[in-house]
Amino acid sequence: MGVVAPGSRLVFVAGQGGETEDGRLPPDFSGQARQALANLCVALAAAGAEPADVVKLTVLIVDHDETRLRVLGEALDRVWGAAMKPTCTLIPVPRLALDGMLFEVEALAALPA
Repeated sequence: MGVVAPGSRLVFVAGQGGETEDGRLPPDFSGQARQALANLCVALAAAGAEPADVVKLTVLIVDHDETRLRVLGEALDRVWGAAMKPTCTLIPVPRLALDGMLFEVEALAALPA
């Protein structure tokens, strides 16, 4: 459960895919997950937030299985380290917006007022 303090400023980050700066998608799930989370960090920073401010993630995974769940856990550890991870909903999906897209993440962050 995530709890947001009264008066917090909420930051909603729309779905971030694994596209690199040049618009390319890494061919593998692991690469896309890492890049999508890096893109999330850029979006958070643009709003004056950081990963520690995230209270909720929604993750969409194409062809979800236990292997991809393990890769997701490793990718989250790269961003949050040993710290408590935000609450997270994982939604298996048959397809995402772009051909070859395997991973997407959106976030809700809370900043002090």
